[in-house]
Amino acid sequence: MADEKKTEEAAATETPATETAHGEQAPGVAETPEVAAAQAAAGVAGEDKPRGGRGGRGGGRDGGRGGRDGGRGRGRGGRDNRRNQDDDGEELIEKLVHINRVSKTVKGGKRFGFAALVVVGDGKGRAGFGSGKAREVPEAINKATAAAKKAMVRVPLKEGRTLHHDGKGHFGAGKVVVRTAPPGTGIIAGGPMRAVFEALGVADVVTKSNGTANPFNMIRATFEALKDQTSPRSVAQRRGKKVADLLGRGGMDKAEAEATADAVTE
Repeated sequence: MADEKKTEEAAATETPATETAHGEQAPGVAETPEVAAAQAAAGVAGEDKPRGGRGGRGGGRDGGRGGRDGGRGRGRGGRDNRRNQDDDGEELIEKLVHINRVSKTVKGGKRFGFAALVVVGDGKGRAGFGSGKAREVPEAINKATAAAKKAMVRVPLKEGRTLHHDGKGHFGAGKVVVRTAPPGTGIIAGGPMRAVFEALGVADVVTKSNGTANPFNMIRATFEALKDQTSPRSVAQRRGKKVADLLGRGGMDKAEAEATADAVTE
């Protein structure tokens, strides 16, 4: 009897066999409900604590790599076809043409900046472009969009689908040629120039860009060519003549010239 009593007292004072001295479960031993509850509580508490160390796999001196170009990527960054309303309630087409990322090395790491190029148009003959710079991509896009809305210009369109005549534009090293096209041609333009004509509302046009692939220079050269566009109605008003008279001098007969003049809206 005395030996059994000593054995029970010793078992009460020793650490349970299912746990180690640090509260961990011994290998190969089935856990008890008490041990399972303790481990679950420890796991919940461990999840609430931030992990230490050097920042894990994506960390670094510059506060996280965040992809090669800050999430949006260098280059065009994917053209956005967003439709928003301006202050007058008119629906506008916003197209993101290009995003450029620059970095500055400072004492604590690298400091990134972004420059965005945006084209805005109403699809009815008005369009503009703007650029903006900021530390974050969305802020740069917002600045560029606001600048584009302030710089919108009106371009006369023939039958609401193409240009009235051919034109050339030049800015820096960029040289562009724009040509009117018959129905069904589509927008034959590449890169930034396509975004301009889509926002402008042109359905048929043929273009060519020479000299540079810089989207900023291409956009500026394109708008230089569009600013030189004139319509028969504006020329007739400036000369004090009728639209039919001007078209008749171009080789049309009188009936065809009058019908075409009636179809000219701007």
